[in-house]
Amino acid sequence: MTDLPPCLRRARPWSAAGRWMPLALAAALIGSWPGGAPEAQVRLPALGDSVSEDFDILAERRLGDRIMREVRRDPAYLDDPALLEYLHSLFDPLLHAARSRGEIEPDLDKTFAWEPFLVGERPVNAFALPGGYVGVYLGLIAMTGTGDELASVLAHELSHVTQRHIARSAISQQRQGLATMAGMILGVLAASRAQSTDAAQAVIMGTQAAAAQGQLNFSREMEREADRIGIEVLNSAGFSPAGMVGMFEKMDGAMRLNDSNQYPYLRSHPLTIERISDARLRVREAGLPAPVKSAVPHALMQARAKALMDRNDQALLRLQGLAASGSPAADLPRLATLYAGAQASILLRDFDQAAQSLSAGEALAKGPFANEPEALRQFALLRVAMLAERGGSAAQLAPALTTALAPLASDRSRPAMMVRAQAALARKRSGDPGATEALRLATETLQTWVAEHKRDALAWQMLAQCAEPLGLRLRSLRAGAEAAFSNGDVLGAVDRLRVARQIAQDTRSDDYVEVSVIQSRLRELEADRRRLLAEMRGERNPEDVQ
Repeated sequence: MTDLPPCLRRARPWSAAGRWMPLALAAALIGSWPGGAPEAQVRLPALGDSVSEDFDILAERRLGDRIMREVRRDPAYLDDPALLEYLHSLFDPLLHAARSRGEIEPDLDKTFAWEPFLVGERPVNAFALPGGYVGVYLGLIAMTGTGDELASVLAHELSHVTQRHIARSAISQQRQGLATMAGMILGVLAASRAQSTDAAQAVIMGTQAAAAQGQLNFSREMEREADRIGIEVLNSAGFSPAGMVGMFEKMDGAMRLNDSNQYPYLRSHPLTIERISDARLRVREAGLPAPVKSAVPHALMQARAKALMDRNDQALLRLQGLAASGSPAADLPRLATLYAGAQASILLRDFDQAAQSLSAGEALAKGPFANEPEALRQFALLRVAMLAERGGSAAQLAPALTTALAPLASDRSRPAMMVRAQAALARKRSGDPGATEALRLATETLQTWVAEHKRDALAWQMLAQCAEPLGLRLRSLRAGAEAAFSNGDVLGAVDRLRVARQIAQDTRSDDYVEVSVIQSRLRELEADRRRLLAEMRGERNPEDVQ
């Protein structure tokens, strides 16, 4: 009887980790994270041979997009602006370094997404998907002690992408076709929607997916290549190569313990004495001093990840209790503890305790950490979010938000944009007459942002919420449609655009620009819908599908 890979058998099907079982299998089928690597080494074809012919970069990107449409619809997918900003602060320099070193061919650079994303759960894991997508679990962020350690994992996974290990894994064995591969992945994902492990097993057995998993996992040769290139990219990007050694040492220590299914990264990236020794040797050969970086951003984002990755009351109360313990320490661990406690208290809706932790943290940020502006910025972002969530009367809320937003006056980042929009919406709910101008400014800022970041689902969603109370119904509906599309819900996007078109016709709207955009996007998304249906049915002429 065909069976699931060991790491998937251990996960309870619909527990927090098991909810991602279908994606885990999908990744395994195309050479990503779960399962052990085969003993035999695989010959690495050159990019100009059968990899390009049988599984070209466009095909790989299409496959990645199809998987990501399902990923974005899963509750475990997390778009947290603060954490994602920090992830990009590590990933983007690595990507730039890989480009500068010539690791990325021009066609690959233009075609792939190069998009890191977050999985809001506690396993210590990261993985590469086709088309340039790299997933990072919050558990990994919470476990790493420095930004260099986290960057080393990102560099390793990025190197799997730049060296096209996914395509090489597929082609080096039975030259499995894209349609077959996608069918297996999407079949398992479809079975997951029915919450049926029996159905998932049936798909695996029917497509011989378990055999494919054994064939397509990254080989040890590929792991060594990702180590070698990853540490060089890490160094070129200005991170300490010792970060990879530190990560290996942490993993080696965890391997000696029973990880209770919390370290899937160990099973997909098996450590050997050779790999650890090679990383240490490369650090010694580099002979470079570790770049001096502030430890504050990583400590705070590590604290945030701890609060967000496990939202059961017991875990949140523990973090809240640590922050309220009254420790007189004025060091970085105390700053991070207060941040985690404030976030946990907000999730528990204990706003009084959240306010106390925020005040204590802000005192440290203005005192011992006054030369670390990121500390005050992160506490300011968290305070605005807390006030918006708490709400209250207009007389109390408006001045409190004005004061909380003051440290962010010149901040044009995505997290700041989002909390300003949250603040404006909270003021509107409170009945504050001054909220209209704040909503108008938030709407204009979001509109400018999405013009350049067309796949930012959260920004589109926030734009829809801000435009509605301003009476911009068509803009709100279109933004909602774009949010649905960016989250992989093409049918929902089409439905919203059709409603917007009907409203425009019924009201004879004179907003000709918005009406024109809605009609144009509706045609485009209806064509996308036909293409999706054609792909799912294996048809060759998508335009013939009605």
